[in-house]
Amino acid sequence: MFIAMNQFTVIPGNEAPFEEVWKNRESFLTGVPGFKEFHLLKGEGGIYISHSTWESRQAFSAWTESEAFQKAHAQGGARGLIQGPPKFSGYEAVI
Repeated sequence: MFIAMNQFTVIPGNEAPFEEVWKNRESFLTGVPGFKEFHLLKGEGGIYISHSTWESRQAFSAWTESEAFQKAHAQGGARGLIQGPPKFSGYEAVI
């Protein structure tokens, strides 16, 4: 199993619009080979993390090279709501 996470820092006061962008966006993940689940996590101080679970790192890598990935990331609805680009972290399950 592989977990992919992007950390976003939302500009203060833009939390609700940021959440709406995520609630209303088309994910293009349905039917992608190896995709298991997605969650948007909210922390403190305007920190949000997109969390997706995949069968393997290879499945995630294939997604990042797909047309569906390009469509999902072309939406750009969070621009102007976050402080800089998201920070990516990827993790392989050990246990």
